[in-house]
Amino acid sequence: MATETPSGPDTGSETGRASTASATSTDDSGRVAAVTGATGFLGTALCERLLAEGWTVRGLSRPTSDRGDLDDVEWYVGDLFEPETLRSLVDGADAVFHLAGIGLWSADAETVERVNREGTGNVLDACRAGDVGRLVFTSTAGTRRAVEDDEFATETDIAEPIGAYQRSKATAERFVDRYAADSNGCDDSGGDGDAVTVHPTSIFGPGDADFTAQLLSMGLDRTMPAYLPGGLSIVGLEDVIDGILAAYEHGGNGEHYILGGENLTYDRAVDRIATFAGGSPARLPVPAAAIHAAGPVAEVVGTVTDRQGFPFDRQMARLATDRMFYSSRKAHEELGYEYQPLEAHLPAALEWYRTECQ
Repeated sequence: MATETPSGPDTGSETGRASTASATSTDDSGRVAAVTGATGFLGTALCERLLAEGWTVRGLSRPTSDRGDLDDVEWYVGDLFEPETLRSLVDGADAVFHLAGIGLWSADAETVERVNREGTGNVLDACRAGDVGRLVFTSTAGTRRAVEDDEFATETDIAEPIGAYQRSKATAERFVDRYAADSNGCDDSGGDGDAVTVHPTSIFGPGDADFTAQLLSMGLDRTMPAYLPGGLSIVGLEDVIDGILAAYEHGGNGEHYILGGENLTYDRAVDRIATFAGGSPARLPVPAAAIHAAGPVAEVVGTVTDRQGFPFDRQMARLATDRMFYSSRKAHEELGYEYQPLEAHLPAALEWYRTECQ
């Protein structure tokens, strides 16, 4: 049976930052980055890091998006379905960081498929039409899955997609692979440029009103008595930013890299949050059998706790009870990627949660 501390570089004992792109502030002056999804949870943090390291940052923003304090970003107002805006955004960029997408937290399945699949295709078309450097596409670890419940998924464990989000991301990955293929010498494949795909696991950090807020509530909120079965790989926001920049600097063209963190069951994660913060951890596990029988996880958690749960549909009910554990060994060996334990990310997340969510 898998434990939360497998041997090797996936034990969670790695600390510090990736010794790659995040340490290049004196060399990045004059470089230009184009960022889609720049106003999102992950995109905002990436823009802040790039600006701090001396990059000129262009960000894609819808007219109604909150741009926060990113005053030094050069904003291109539009969306993934405006070709002229996209071409202007990416042309002349040394790096294109494609983070824009949407999940089932925020939209219906049809919209999720269209934005993630067709939107990525439009970004690639804009890159083909312009003079661009490397594209780094942020997908999801959900397109990879271990064969057995007690194993750790790697980049080669390509999974049959479950649900609209995974389907759309899997298709987008194929688009990016095709774009990168020509630079690997596959001239008959239709490839065009240099691209790398990263696969973050469950990102934990301040500003995330979805997963992070839900997990913290299970460890702190007395009115949230239930936690989910199964487990997941929890990775800190700053560690993911390190990994994205490391992929830009050192990733192989056409390669995929899982950016994971500690592999924890939900009850262990909730207990560690409560211990660190002096909270009241959820004590009642939602029975796996009940989830399988009832369908959507959100409906079950809502019934047990009288609170909205995670937005999974009936197709994802069984998957939600599994231990979705991942190995970041490839990223560690090829990119110098490292991650910190959950407790290293709790101070910033707790400060945000107590200010914005309670």
